[in-house]
Amino acid sequence: MKDMTEGKPYRLILVFMIPVLFGGLFQNLYNIVDSMIVGRYIGVDALASVGSTTHLVFFVNGWILGMTSGFSILIAQRYGAKDEKGLKHYVAMSTYLCVAIAVVLTAALLLLDEWLLHLVNTPENIFEMTRGYVAVIFAGIPITILYNMLSSMARALGDSRTPLYFLIVSSVLNVGLDLLFVAVFELGVAGAALATVLAQCVAAILCLGFVWKKYKIIHFGKDDRIIKGQSIWNLLKMGVPMGLQFSITAIGGLIVQSSLNMLGEVHIAAYSAANKIQNLILQAYPSIGTAIATYVGQNYGAGKIERIKKGVKSSVILCGVYSIFTMIAAYFFLAPMVQIFVEDSTGQIQEIARQMFHICLWFYFPLGLIFIYRNALQGLGNGIVPMLGGVFELLARAVAIAILFQPLQFAGVCMTDPAAWGSALIPLIPYYYWYTHKKLKKEQECEYAG
Repeated sequence: MKDMTEGKPYRLILVFMIPVLFGGLFQNLYNIVDSMIVGRYIGVDALASVGSTTHLVFFVNGWILGMTSGFSILIAQRYGAKDEKGLKHYVAMSTYLCVAIAVVLTAALLLLDEWLLHLVNTPENIFEMTRGYVAVIFAGIPITILYNMLSSMARALGDSRTPLYFLIVSSVLNVGLDLLFVAVFELGVAGAALATVLAQCVAAILCLGFVWKKYKIIHFGKDDRIIKGQSIWNLLKMGVPMGLQFSITAIGGLIVQSSLNMLGEVHIAAYSAANKIQNLILQAYPSIGTAIATYVGQNYGAGKIERIKKGVKSSVILCGVYSIFTMIAAYFFLAPMVQIFVEDSTGQIQEIARQMFHICLWFYFPLGLIFIYRNALQGLGNGIVPMLGGVFELLARAVAIAILFQPLQFAGVCMTDPAAWGSALIPLIPYYYWYTHKKLKKEQECEYAG
């Protein structure tokens, strides 16, 4: 466990984010290997099949990630306030909610998968292949919820290393199972999905045993398990807006994906490959965000507002420096990397990817700021304004695709990301500075009165 209420903010944030960063890199790497194996062993249609589900799968996984992260904010606040009784109670209530959500979400998505794929204009020649892939992913939702809740809980206690270790196990296992199911057993894209679910299952079970054994502080007793309406409401008040925030973002992505799917398999495959590479080099942003959420949550619980502001400032500087390097890499070096996914004898896929990178790279820094200010507000216990940022993002994508797709085609699709990233900051930055100024002023007035 790590107390982030004492020590130099920039050092604490940097040390905390490094294991999260490595975890994100491993996760993205095994997603890349997933697509690479599918593209190399099955072909462009298979790569397009997996790529066409990117935003749909993010819609689900984003909800899970946001929800579990929201629950863990309250755990981090109780830990920062040294309230062990409250911490145990929120762990118990989070467990109840995760079980209920897992049952409902899995059943609903397995019933609606065909309708959802038609909704995003999945091409008919890859429809059944795509449906087989998402059906397996949806069936594994309870495992995804278990792993994300355990990871979020560990991070709330200041431990960013434990989730990394088990993510490495999952990543390595996933690659091996991918090769076995796709290359040897020839199970197609459904085999790739099965490999992902089984690998995550192993990691989740190992993580459960380790976290439960290592952190006695989360062992809840009979009194802690008593369901209290106010506690459930507090968790939902944080978890639902954060889940919706990711899902709203994903809905914008689904709107864009629906238009992209009209351009055919080559554009889908190229866009999917380029996105995976872009997500890999931008992984530092969500890692900083995860660190700042825990840092702010613990310091808010301890009542240290000035310290929160210093931590956020350090994160912005770190994000700015990193953005310079990613922009250079995206402009000069990333497009040729799409060839690792699928044969590109004509160079068409590489050229499509280059177009995407050259449009998006100018807005990498604003994207990083989204993670910092959104997660800082979540750490302060505010889930509504970050969700509002997601609404701005959704509206920007919808307007951009409506205006730009018809005249610009693929370039119009690419421009939706910069439009969304810039728009998401509109409510986040002003509210963060207004709120922390208000809280700091109130804190100083109380000290003066005392």
